[in-house]
Amino acid sequence: MMKIQIKEITPRQWKDLELLFGEKGACGGCWCMWWRIEPGEKWQDLKGAQAKRRLRTMIDNGEVRGLIAYDQREPIGWCTFGKRTDFPRLNRARTLQCHDADNVVCVPCFYVKNRYRKQGVSTELLKAAVGILAEEGETIVEGYPVKPLKPGNRSIPGAFVFTGTIPLFEKQGFVLAGSPLTSKLRYRKML
Repeated sequence: MMKIQIKEITPRQWKDLELLFGEKGACGGCWCMWWRIEPGEKWQDLKGAQAKRRLRTMIDNGEVRGLIAYDQREPIGWCTFGKRTDFPRLNRARTLQCHDADNVVCVPCFYVKNRYRKQGVSTELLKAAVGILAEEGETIVEGYPVKPLKPGNRSIPGAFVFTGTIPLFEKQGFVLAGSPLTSKLRYRKML
C-alpha cells in the first residue's frame, strides 16, 4: 500500500519538481504557468523552456505555492494553490469570473505521474492545500474541475484533467458556485 507524503515547495525541492514534470514540463511544456499568463502574453511564446525558467524564478522568489506528493522518495504528484489574484488568467476567463476574487484562494492545477493516477494522489494534495489555507485563516477556496464530455464520448485523457474532476472537489465539500451551463466550472468551499 502506498503511503503518500506531502511537502510544500521550496527552492530545495526544485530538482524533485523537475523530475516529476519531466522534459515536457508536465503537460505540453506548461510548467504550471497556464493560469499565470499575464495580460498580453501568448501561450505559444511562453510554454516550454521559458515557462520552466519563469517557474524556477518564481519558486526561488517565494511567489509560487505548491505541494509535491511523494511515494517513498519519488515525486509523484503536484498541485499549486494561492490567492486567486495570483493567477491572472482566471480573472480573464469570462466563465470563471467572480465578484469577490480578492477574497478567494484557489487550487487551480494538479499534475500526477501517469502510473499513479486514480490512486488518491490528487485527493491527498487537495486535502493538504485546503488544510494549509484554512490554518492560515482563509475563508473561501475555489477549484475549477473539468467538465465531463458529453455522454457517449470517450473519457478525457488524464493529462487534460489538470484542473481536477468534479468528484475530486465534491468529495471534499466543494459545491458548484457558478452556472453549470458555462464552458468552465467554478466550485467553492467555505472554510
